[in-house]
Amino acid sequence: MPQRLTRLALLLGLTCLLAACGFQLRGNSGATALPEAWKVMYLDTGNPNSEFSRELKARFSANGITWAEEPADAAFILDLGPERFSQRNLSLNREARAAEFELTMASRFAVRKPGTSAPVIKPAEATVIKQMENDPRNVVGKAEEIRIIKGEMRVELAQQILRRIGFFAANASASAN
Repeated sequence: MPQRLTRLALLLGLTCLLAACGFQLRGNSGATALPEAWKVMYLDTGNPNSEFSRELKARFSANGITWAEEPADAAFILDLGPERFSQRNLSLNREARAAEFELTMASRFAVRKPGTSAPVIKPAEATVIKQMENDPRNVVGKAEEIRIIKGEMRVELAQQILRRIGFFAANASASAN
């Protein structure tokens, strides 16, 4: 019995210690709560079947957003520009080949009410920047790594747009009350 009590106290202590240091699991634990008025949206984009559009829809849906089939059925319209990806060399190695890359992914977005062209959220740009090392001898491996990083960047870009809209929506509903 005392050994069991000691284990329980130790487990409770470790749990408190982890919580105190700010540890949290990745995922939807940092979900962005949008007010009820913002729960039905329509996505207006030039390429609704792109990987970025699908990722954005999935992230918003995971946070309680319902996507309307028609703009008139939505409370707000999210105007989403295409994702833009660029890669540039940060440094060179002895053979004058790229040793490090900087990867940048960006997209413009705005939010408006159906039937209007005036934005509720003015056009803004969301940007994600990552750096990676390059091994010129492993071209296939680096191409696959870039593909994986691009997927991660799409997720971060979608989350960034969701957070910005969530922040605006929360402030707008707080000032309306």
